[in-house]
Amino acid sequence: MNIQEELKEYLLSQGASDVGFARTEDNDCNLKNAVSIVVRLSDEIIDEIDGEPTHTYFNHYRTVNALIDRLLLKAGLFLQSRGYRYITVAASQSINKDGWNYKGRYSHKKAARLAGLGSIGKNSMFIHKDYGTAVRLGTLFTDCEFVCGEPLKESLCKNCDLCVNACPAKAITGAEWNESRTREEMFYPERCSNYMKQNFKHIGRGAVCGICIKVCPVGKK
Repeated sequence: MNIQEELKEYLLSQGASDVGFARTEDNDCNLKNAVSIVVRLSDEIIDEIDGEPTHTYFNHYRTVNALIDRLLLKAGLFLQSRGYRYITVAASQSINKDGWNYKGRYSHKKAARLAGLGSIGKNSMFIHKDYGTAVRLGTLFTDCEFVCGEPLKESLCKNCDLCVNACPAKAITGAEWNESRTREEMFYPERCSNYMKQNFKHIGRGAVCGICIKVCPVGKK
């Protein structure tokens, strides 16, 4: 078993639902190889969302993020013990040095797509090829060489507009993702954020919604 296989097996044993490997030439550090970690959300908790998020969903969202951050650290320590360098990108962290732009250090969904784990949906969220949108992601950069996955070139949404019609903030434009399309052409993050703050303040301080995850049919039995 090589180090890539060892790392994947280790992360799966620690709670990851899927693990992928990609080359990310456009990241802002010298470590261009990426590990993408996927943790699946609870179908039952997502199914309870009905017009607004639930307190259970908010707690679940935070708990899964914490698990991913822990998995990233464990992956990094695993690689470091074998002589490699690493940088972790937190599961949920905005970096607003250029103003509030709803962006993190690197796009988790881009890394996961490059690793061949899924595609980008009309709601601008990552759609896992097996689990749909009911996932959370984390990314680690390293100098360890991997056999990388094959990126998916097409959206998994096709003619579906369920999330477009269900979004109470009207933040989803309905444009289908492709490699040249920007987030701003598909999704208005400020409109989404403002709606959550105005309407869901009593649940998680207006930081979560989940309605577009609830209606997405990909991965549903």
